[in-house]
Formats: sequence, C-alpha cells, structure tokens
Amino acid sequence: MTEENVYLFLPNLIGYVRIILALLSFYFMPSNYVLASWAYIVSGLLDAVDGHAARMLNQGSRFGAFLDMLTDRCATMCLLVVLCLFYPGWTFVFQLCMIIDIVSHWIHCQSSLMKGIDSHKKIDLAGNPILRHYYSNRMILFCMCAGNELFYASLYLLHFTSGPVVPLGPLSFGVFTAVCILCAPVALVKTTISIVQLYAACQNVVAIDVAERKEARADESAKKN
Repeated sequence: MTEENVYLFLPNLIGYVRIILALLSFYFMPSNYVLASWAYIVSGLLDAVDGHAARMLNQGSRFGAFLDMLTDRCATMCLLVVLCLFYPGWTFVFQLCMIIDIVSHWIHCQSSLMKGIDSHKKIDLAGNPILRHYYSNRMILFCMCAGNELFYASLYLLHFTSGPVVPLGPLSFGVFTAVCILCAPVALVKTTISIVQLYAACQNVVAIDVAERKEARADESAKKN
C-alpha cells in the first residue's frame, strides 16, 4: 500500500495557497489597500474551504491543523503590525492584542497536545463552558473570528478611505466606519475569550504538573519500599 503524503493532502495544498495570498497581502498593505484587502479576504475565505475539504475527503491531519492555526495567527499579527504604523498612538494596545492572541493560542495548543488532543479546536467538553461553546458551535466560532478580523480590517481600510457613503444627510456615514463600530464589541469579546483560553490552558498545564509530580513521588516511595 502506498504511503500517504500528508504534505499533498488537498486541505494542505489550499493552506499553501492561503500562505502565498497572505504574504502578497502583507507586501502591499502599506501602499495598495485594494490588492492587499482582496488577497487577505480570499486567504481568509479559503480557511473555511480547507476545513470542509478535510472533513469531506477525510484528510484531516495534525500538520494541517497547525498550518491552519499558524496562518491565522500570523495574518492577524502582521495586520496589527501595520495598524501600529498607521495609528502610532494605539501601538501599545495593538501590541497587547498580539501578545494575547499568540500566547493564548500557543499555550492552549501545547496543553491540548499534552492531554493527547490533536487540535486546539477540540477541547475537553467537561472543561471551561465558555471555551466549550466557543469551539463546539461552528456558527459562534465563525461569527467571532469574522467579526474580529472585520474590525481590524476596517481599521486598516479607514486609514485610506471611509468606504462607500450611505447618504443620510447630516447622518451620512462610510461603510467601513460602520463596520468598524459594529465589530468593535465582537473584537473585545474575542480578546476576552482569548484571555479565558490562556487561563484555562495554564490551569490544564499546572494540573498535569501536579499529577506528574504526585506520580513521581508515588514511584519513588514504591522503590524505597
């Protein structure tokens, strides 16, 4: 039987396209917001496509899960770096957002692997109820992630333009401005969930430490006896 090449699984091939599009977006972010935005959007939409492909073709893999997660994290982080340049007065806030996003996902992923879970999106259903609903309900997960990305993306676009104007006389507003205001609460909740995720992951790692130390002491006691 021919050995499967995980690198060439269709979901992972889609993942490579996502990376190329993300890099293209990063390159043009400071100068060409139209090209940068379209590359970023298509890369994000393919995130849903590779997940469906993995389930339909039974080609889910740990490598694919890591590739997907790292692409998402790097895309958001690079967008936040550009926002630091565009809005220097808010640099510290954007830096905190980057730290919370990267650290919470990293330690959650590590704690999942330590518990024998193959993806950061698969959690112990007996664990934290907030994370359980967040990761087990695809609609909630999609809305939170999409709202968070739309908030940062609209901030990026507002540096160049307020977008198409909705003509309401003195109450006229740009579409990007409206999206930014509407998605701001979602981004705040998403960051709060990331903090909860960080705390829960730390609790899991500490619990594993305590259990391993208890087992080690029991083994040492048994050897002495």
